[in-house]
Amino acid sequence: MPLTILVVDDDMGTRLSISDYLDLAGYTVITAKDGQEALTMVEQYHPDLIVTDIVMPRMNGYELVRQVRQQPKLRLLPVILLTGRTKTQERILGYQSGCDLYLPKPFELEELGAAIQNLLERSQIIQSEYGFSPKDHGDSHQTQFSEIEKSQFLSSLTSREQEVLELLTYGLSNVDMGQRLHLSPRTVEKYVSSLLKKTTTNNRAELVRFAIKHGLVE
Repeated sequence: MPLTILVVDDDMGTRLSISDYLDLAGYTVITAKDGQEALTMVEQYHPDLIVTDIVMPRMNGYELVRQVRQQPKLRLLPVILLTGRTKTQERILGYQSGCDLYLPKPFELEELGAAIQNLLERSQIIQSEYGFSPKDHGDSHQTQFSEIEKSQFLSSLTSREQEVLELLTYGLSNVDMGQRLHLSPRTVEKYVSSLLKKTTTNNRAELVRFAIKHGLVE
């Protein structure tokens, strides 16, 4: 079954050129002209990846990514930001909002295609190895924590561990988490190691899936 890609851009020419290219590459393509419409499309079609412009009416790309990342089931959904803005601070805003890749305009469609393939392959590995998919809609056939178990587990974590766990689900590095929490990367790694032990998970991808599955993050 072809993977579904959502293309979001208020410029019709850009939407059509990207859509035509991806369609020829074998993907199922859906489009939206702004962030508000894109959120509706995400809920309805559950795409495997989002390609979005930043400057759009009603809701820009930064806000779109932030709202997508607020939903636990979508925190691992690959997102590419496309924009003519190339200043360092603007790229930082893109990554802080939760995007996986920031691709400045003008860009070659072949480069975009390669980036999409790379992100989708990584996403498929996570799904196959850890059984998590954005299309699961938060459901699981495995036993989830009851509210009591969830409360007991969270109480076993320190406030710092809970903060680190929350940031991990956004895909942040130790450096990024350290900057937000005013900690050194090494200290952040100690908290990550502690979380791995407490959840009996083997790596960060498994830890993120554990947290989302049991409703440990908001």
